[in-house]
Amino acid sequence: MRRAFLLAVLAVALAGPAAASEGKPAPSPTVLISPLALPIVVDGKLVNYVFVSMRLGLSKNADPDAMRDKVPYFRDALVRAGHRTPFVRPDNYAAIDEPRMKAVLMREVAAIVGPGVVVSVNILRAQPQRYDGLPKPKVRPAAN
Repeated sequence: MRRAFLLAVLAVALAGPAAASEGKPAPSPTVLISPLALPIVVDGKLVNYVFVSMRLGLSKNADPDAMRDKVPYFRDALVRAGHRTPFVRPDNYAAIDEPRMKAVLMREVAAIVGPGVVVSVNILRAQPQRYDGLPKPKVRPAAN
């Protein structure tokens, strides 16, 4: 009796994940980009760095392993773009211009691996090096 019960529990445990996945779409593959430093430059002077970590959402037919091999190229392209034209927000020198940074990264990634392979960029964390001692922003922050 005990053996039959254990076999039944084992059968349910093994069937559980398969049954749970039926009818649900498989999650889209993703690739993580560990924190990288993006400069905040105001009037030609470096005033801060913002350390940004991201998750790239891949298309369903993308190979996540091949994409992980390309992460150093993505990081390099984003850092180079951030040094050419920093992702400075005019109202906050402790943050980056996220929409512009995402657009630049999508363009750079498409140039490296082809269009449509990466479908989204999600910023997981954007941590400034400094909060204090920064110059006053040129634009006032928007009122909430």
